[in-house]
Amino acid sequence: MEYNIALIKGDGIGPEISDETVKILKTIGKLYNHRFNIKEVIGAGEAVDKYGEPLPENSLKTCLESDAIIIGNIGGKKWASVSIDKNPVKSLLDLRKALNLSTNLRPITVNKNLMELSPLKENIISEGIDILVVRDLLGSVICGEKKYELGLYGREASDLEYYNEEIIKKSGKIAFELALKRRSKVACIDKSNVLSSSRLWKEIIKEESINYPKVILTNHLVDAAAMEVISAPYLFDVIVTSNMFGDILADELSQITGTACMLPSAEINEDGKGIFTPNQLHNPDETIIGKNKANPIGLISSAALMLKYSFDLEEESQLIEKAIDKVIEKGYRTEDIYTEGNTIIKTDEMGNLISDYIIEIFEQNKRLKK
Repeated sequence: MEYNIALIKGDGIGPEISDETVKILKTIGKLYNHRFNIKEVIGAGEAVDKYGEPLPENSLKTCLESDAIIIGNIGGKKWASVSIDKNPVKSLLDLRKALNLSTNLRPITVNKNLMELSPLKENIISEGIDILVVRDLLGSVICGEKKYELGLYGREASDLEYYNEEIIKKSGKIAFELALKRRSKVACIDKSNVLSSSRLWKEIIKEESINYPKVILTNHLVDAAAMEVISAPYLFDVIVTSNMFGDILADELSQITGTACMLPSAEINEDGKGIFTPNQLHNPDETIIGKNKANPIGLISSAALMLKYSFDLEEESQLIEKAIDKVIEKGYRTEDIYTEGNTIIKTDEMGNLISDYIIEIFEQNKRLKK
């Protein structure tokens, strides 16, 4: 099979982790006779510096013509004070709009060999974490009408919180469909005791649940849920929530794993086409840029999500995840996840090891099938 992928390496550690992700895709391509046509395009901060805009027209055109988009890293302190139209993050916002991306998928898991990195107590983290956050991308104050003006009491501002049935149903359907492939539980998180938009959200999700009698639906107010995901994260399976609540909760959950750098993210439309990035798309540690120290696992895992959701290559996706688990099991660590008794390796070495274990596991499976 042949697939076209647009690659925005981006800023900071983006080029380094992107190179390792391309390495993994090339390995998968050779083993399964897939052809991944990866075309690098300029975007984010690099594009701002060179062309004065985060996503030049030619880059957008290439992304729209591709089957999927991979982004390594966006932004940094250098662009912290620039206006939104010149901010690197606008490249992501423009792509979301152009591709009509409706839903963000954020898998939150903790590796059994890295549980000691979690800030949670052992009796909580030992139960494990395996949550899929399904976050809307079309509504909320993030996408609503914005005002910033001079009023009766000086400067004033507002952001419209807007939702409709169609927007909510898109993420709701995806949440229930994915729950059927997991543990058949969906937690709807809102603020329906105060917000009209949340009352609508809760109503539509409940109506959608009728189509999925095998899935158990529970409702949680967002403030209570923010505590529950810390005190008992193992009780959650799929979380479906609004744009802003999902943005905050997914970041909270990624931090309680202690390995946010290893988690992936997918932003998809109803056809499965989308943008695939590391969970930490704006990596905060700029001291490691260009030093071959960055952890590439988050972006590599995102490539696995791309194979699964955009290309329907489930076996290939699982093979990547198994290889990552094997590397961690053998004690190899980049600096950010290092603990005493393990082996520190560089960015490119991590990519090489994951590639090697992909080949090893593939060959083992091949022998077992004979």
